Parts: sequence; C-alpha cells; structure tokens
Amino acid sequence: MAMKRHTSIRHGLIALALIACFSPARADIQFQCPGQLAALQKDIPGYLRALDIATTLVVQSVDAHSGALTLTLTTPPSDTRTLDFNTRPDFQLTTEQVRLPTARGKPRLTSTVSRKEILLALLQHGRTTEFRDDDCSLEALTDHIGVRQNIVVWAENLSWIWPNGGAAKWNSKYWNKGTPRPGVALHTALMDIFLHQDKYAIGCYTAAKIVVAQGVLDYYQRVKGDPVRSRRVAAALLADGEPLVGVEPGAMWSFEADFDPRDTHRPGKLLTLHAAIAADNFVPGDWGYLLNTDAASYQKTGYEGSNAIYLGRNKFGDFYNDRRHSYTYEQKLNDVYQWRNGVFNRIRDASKIKPLTDADMSRLSTTPAQGGIQLDIRATPKTF
Repeated sequence: MAMKRHTSIRHGLIALALIACFSPARADIQFQCPGQLAALQKDIPGYLRALDIATTLVVQSVDAHSGALTLTLTTPPSDTRTLDFNTRPDFQLTTEQVRLPTARGKPRLTSTVSRKEILLALLQHGRTTEFRDDDCSLEALTDHIGVRQNIVVWAENLSWIWPNGGAAKWNSKYWNKGTPRPGVALHTALMDIFLHQDKYAIGCYTAAKIVVAQGVLDYYQRVKGDPVRSRRVAAALLADGEPLVGVEPGAMWSFEADFDPRDTHRPGKLLTLHAAIAADNFVPGDWGYLLNTDAASYQKTGYEGSNAIYLGRNKFGDFYNDRRHSYTYEQKLNDVYQWRNGVFNRIRDASKIKPLTDADMSRLSTTPAQGGIQLDIRATPKTF
C-alpha cells in the first residue's frame, strides 16, 4: 500500500521515462577482480554443487580484456522470467528450513525460499549483479544470497496493523515513533517489531524498510554471527540517528513531484538501485514498487502505490495478512489496479471488482509510461 508521500501522477509518468538510464538490463553475475579469478573458478563449481545446481545450467566465461568472470544461466537470452522458477522441472526447487527467534525464547523452524532459487534468479537474464574490489569473492556472493533469504523469511509471516490513513503506532518500550529509545540496541528494537506485531501500526513504505533493516542486520548478527559486519550495518543505519530514514537510495523516488534533485545520487544505507529490469524478473529479497496511476484513488492516503518485497515462488509479501501472508504477482497487480474502482476491501467492496483479462494483466505489468503500473526498478541489498 502506501508510498512515502503524495506526488503528481503526471510528473511521475514523465520521470519514469528517464529512470531507466541508471542501469542497463543484462544477464549475469560478474566478478570484477582478475586477481581472484583462479580461486573463483576453482570454488564456484563446488558452491553450485552444494546448492544442488547442475553445472550444465550455468555458463562461466572470462572477458579476455578485463579479466571479469561472468556466470549466466543457460536459459535463452530472451527468457527474463523468474516468477515461475519453482514450477520449472529442470530446476527442481524446494524450500529450505531455517530457525527464527520467538517471543517465548525457543526458536521455531520455518520453511522459506531456498538459496538455490535465489542464485538461479540472480543468474537469469534481465540484470547484472556485480562484485568488485573488497566485495569480490565467493563469500560476498554467499552473504548476498544469505541476506536475501533472511529478508524473505522475516517478511513471510506478518500481521502488522494497517493504519488506514491514521497515525502510526509503535511499542513505546523500544521506539519513540520510528526512532529507537536511548539505550535500546537497534537489533533488539527491530526484533520487537516482529515478535510483538500487534503493537505496531505502520504503512507499507515503513514496513518495507523495517523488513530490509531486520533482514540485513539480523543476518550478520544472528545468522552468520559476524560482529564486524553487524557493527557496519548498525553504524550505517544509525549514522544520522534515524535508522529507518534513507534505507533505500534517493533515486528510487525520482518520479515524485517534490523530489529533490540533490537526492539523485544519495546512496541507500542498505540498498542499491537497479533499473530497466524486465517486468517478470524478480529475485527473492527484491524491493519493487507498483504505482497507482489513477488520479482520483491516488489521493486516498495509503493508496498511492504498493511497496512489494519478493519472496520467491511467485509470492510477494503481505505486511497485514490480507492474503494469508502473501500475494501472487497477478494478485498484487490486480489489487492495486482495483483501487481505482473503489475496492479497498475485497470482501466489503466485492461488487465493485472489475474482472481483468490476460491482456489487461500483461499491460499492467509494464511501466506507467507504457500504460501499466509496475516500475522497472528494484532496490537490492548491498554487501558489507
């Protein structure tokens, strides 16, 4: 649901035609570190086997000029789709079991997206993920996949309160609105939002930032147990004292009427931005955005657009348990579109739902400049 602030639809459609210049859509993982080439070529096949990925599914190539190592799926170059990976027999995807903390202290086992699916999606045509300099290693890739998986698992079982245009609600024991109380560790404050969800009423923009912050910090602190990197993440979030401000790059909102051009090159604390991404290309852990292009319903607070975290398996996060904790891609497009028909509750407003054809759904998956509602940008985790 809610975008971070109101803007002009007309201005947004113009700006969306420009945002694609940030990053061309390509098709690979690239390691830009010739000095590490031999070690990477030796270690990567073992990593693929560890994730049960057949080496016949992946092509490795080295650029003779730059020395960059590229990994790409053997799917056809025109194939950018990742939403159906869990149904492709060649991939043989299943879920993974991970442990999560609980309010009672005893960890619980839960099923989530597999690291295998995340890596295959990264290798699919439609974008490039680069590793360079100090981040150019197999460890950096495994951390990137681990962070994405942790973002997903924390997004999969949410029932926060939807404020419906009203004021946000925070557990005052840990938070002063969106700022941690003095003396409260950031990891503790973030964890409480997930362990005591009934104490929080938040819009979907804030919800998306919380999921990302929790996924990244918790991965390094609890999952990997890396105190150096967990301190780096916490320091990045707390650099201005406001951990939920600037999580994503400023350019993510460049289509807004009140966008400050000085924010164009402001880096996100935890995320980087990819643009010109194919409509059907999502990697688990991506943060995407659907824009409500209807001028009338756009004015209703909380219905300017929808911040969407991709969970893999053709599922998107459901912050308020409106769809049994997840939406399919088609449901997500449909729900945002139906706002223009006055459908703000699918039970109460069922009579107002306008059926959509396959052609309608295909159109809605394009950018607003093309008549759709889906931005071709994805905010993705940085490496630390």
